[in-house]
Amino acid sequence: MRPIRAACLGTATALVTTLLACAPVAAAATGTDSDAKDKDRVITLIGRLAEQTRFPINPGGAAAQGDRTVFRSTLFDEDGNQVGETGGTCTTTRVVDGGAEVCVVTYTLPGGQLSVQGMVFGFLNPGPPPSFDNGITGGTGEFDQARGSVHADTIATGTRRFTIDLKR
Repeated sequence: MRPIRAACLGTATALVTTLLACAPVAAAATGTDSDAKDKDRVITLIGRLAEQTRFPINPGGAAAQGDRTVFRSTLFDEDGNQVGETGGTCTTTRVVDGGAEVCVVTYTLPGGQLSVQGMVFGFLNPGPPPSFDNGITGGTGEFDQARGSVHADTIATGTRRFTIDLKR
């Protein structure tokens, strides 16, 4: 297995570590708003990479199409309270022009889960992992039939800010 950059977060975190910026975080993350299921809302969370493993096609060699990353991140609200976690996989689809990977991530939060998927571009470029936007494809519980998007920004090594824009 070849070493990975410490800051490479995949999608959740690579996505997916990786939710989002305007609404009251406590109500959004804990589901205390009784009408939350029926409203558009934005949730901002901080993801800290907890585990990440790469499964390269060419162990010890260059990145290759088909390389896979499996990750888990712990999610915190803006007050630093742990509110959930992410888990997902990213598969390399392109190794030229900075690389591209497709990721599938589940966000487990109070009230249910969110399923997210999409592309991350430029993850092989030097420096911090790139920002990305992925689509919410569904959910459970309070997030049943959720749609919208997740925007992720790297804010420190192993840490991303996720902005989840839920549409009902």
